Amino acid sequence: MSTPPVGVPTCYRHSDRETWIHCQRCERPICPDCMREASVGFQCPECVAEGRKSVRQPTAAYGGTPSSNPALTSLVLIGINVVVWIAITASGGNGSRLGEWLALRARGFCLDGDGILVTTEAACKAGVSSTWVPGVSDGGYWELLTSMFTHVQPLHLGFNMLALWFLGPQLERVLGRTRFLAVYLLSGLAGSVTVYWLSSEFGGTVGASGAVFGMMGALVVVAYKIGANPQELLVWIGINVVLTFTLSNVSWQGHFGGLAGGAAIAAVLVFAPKERRTAVQAAGLCVIGAVLVAATVLRTLTLT
Repeated sequence: MSTPPVGVPTCYRHSDRETWIHCQRCERPICPDCMREASVGFQCPECVAEGRKSVRQPTAAYGGTPSSNPALTSLVLIGINVVVWIAITASGGNGSRLGEWLALRARGFCLDGDGILVTTEAACKAGVSSTWVPGVSDGGYWELLTSMFTHVQPLHLGFNMLALWFLGPQLERVLGRTRFLAVYLLSGLAGSVTVYWLSSEFGGTVGASGAVFGMMGALVVVAYKIGANPQELLVWIGINVVLTFTLSNVSWQGHFGGLAGGAAIAAVLVFAPKERRTAVQAAGLCVIGAVLVAATVLRTLTLT
C-alpha cells in the first residue's frame, strides 16, 4: 500500500487514496468510490444521507404514505378471495367442510349421517361419525374474519370482486394503503358483527359484501369532505340496496353493517385535525374496534 505524497489531499474515508475532488456540501475530499452525484457536483455519503432526512416525504391526503400502485392491495385481496373459493370448490362446493368452517354462524351444529343436528359439542363428538361445526358463540371467532374472504357461488364471488376492483384503488389513492386496509377490514368486521346479532343463529353467511359496502360508505364520506358530487355513488348504493331486498339469500345485515361501519371509519380518518391527525385516527379506529369486540362479547353472552 503506497502512501500519498505529503500535502496531497486524500479521501476522508480512505486515507490511502489521493483525490482532488471535494464534497460540494461539506468540502471534504472524496475519492471516486465515495462520490455521490448531486444536483450540483458530487457529495459524500454522509451529506447525501443527511440531505434525504431533511427532504419532506410525500404524504397521502389524510396522512400516511401514498401508494405507488393503488391497485396492488385490491389485487392481493382479490387473489385471497379467489384462492379460498378454489379451495372450497375443490373440496365439495356447497357441501365443503372447509366452507362450513369458514362461514359465519352464531351457533354451532353437528353433522352426521342423518344431516344437521342441533346438540352440544360434547354430545356431537361422542358420535362415531359426527363432526362438530362451531359457531362464533361456541368459540369460532375466526369466522367473523374468514367469512369476509369466503364465497361458494362464482357469481357471488364475481360481483364482489368486480366491485372491489373498481372501488378499492380509488379509496387507496386517497387514503394510502394502511388506511384503506383499515376501512376494508374494519367495515367487513362491522358487517360480520351485525350478522352475528341479527341473522339466523344456525344460518351460515359468507362473502365480502360487508367490506364492499364499507368502501361505498367510505367513498361517500370522502366525497362529502372534498365537496365532490357523490350522486353516481349514491345511485350505485341505491341499486345495491334494492337488490339486497329483492334477491334471495342476500344478507342485508352484512350490507348495512358494512355500509355504516365504512362511513364511520372514513369519518374518523378524513375529519381528524391535521395537527394531530395520526394520533386521532389511531385512537378513533381503536374505539371502533373496541366497540365491535364489545358487541361480539355481549352477543356471545346472550347466546350462551
